[in-house]
Amino acid sequence: MRRLLILLLSVLFFSCQEEVDLPLATIEGEIPVIEGTWTDKDFYNEVTISLAKNYFDESPRIVISDAEVVISIPGTEVLIPFVYNSSTGSYRPKDRRKVAKVGERYTLSVKWRDNIYQASGLMLEAPKIDSLTYEFKEKRLFSDEGYYIKAYGKIPFSRDNYYRIRVIENDTLKNNREDYLLFDDTFGLSFFERGLELNYAFQPGDRVRLELFRMNRDVYNYFTQLVGLLFNDGGLFSPPPQNPETNIRVIQGEGEVLGYFLVSPLLSESIFIRE
Repeated sequence: MRRLLILLLSVLFFSCQEEVDLPLATIEGEIPVIEGTWTDKDFYNEVTISLAKNYFDESPRIVISDAEVVISIPGTEVLIPFVYNSSTGSYRPKDRRKVAKVGERYTLSVKWRDNIYQASGLMLEAPKIDSLTYEFKEKRLFSDEGYYIKAYGKIPFSRDNYYRIRVIENDTLKNNREDYLLFDDTFGLSFFERGLELNYAFQPGDRVRLELFRMNRDVYNYFTQLVGLLFNDGGLFSPPPQNPETNIRVIQGEGEVLGYFLVSPLLSESIFIRE
């Protein structure tokens, strides 16, 4: 009986170690990925369009440079055309003086071949950043030794509290999967007034810029799902990888579209770390 029990346990153990390959959906046809950003700062306003790739495809992205791109204000005759810029690989407004204004709703329209894609977003009021400070901290259990920055500000809104922080260190954007700093008002927003610490150890001589976006909920959901995808390790307990839900729709033609259209105010503050 004992030998039989050991045999059964051995079978169960080795059965659990068997590697299982989950079939991933492959892309059929050409699916455009549209990533649009429309803010109150002209430098950030652009639309990039490329072709989607399979999940494990590491080949260079294919940029679409022959689309027609325009932003409009519904109910008005305002049209803001974009032109392709080969140096940036993106579409930029013809008139750089045109920027997003609080309270306006904007619609992005992209025509490529026989398809037209559209998305819209409301320009919300910006919160406040009062100051950035830094403090030296010794090495801790999960943190390196260095100078840690705190951002102080105020978010006075009772709704539409969906935010992203980007951190730029010495002109280099921190853009790994753990650098998507997203937060909402699930647990309140008073922590921002007490000081929001960035979990990066900086050194003397570093110049750090913080950028704060206030997003519409659909774009916040997109980035939240994107982070989940980036952290998906394909393990036994991970869900099958799937694309984030886009806020862009196909209004003419056939097929699919991926990406997002972000309408947001942009706050930017910089600080120089001195020893």
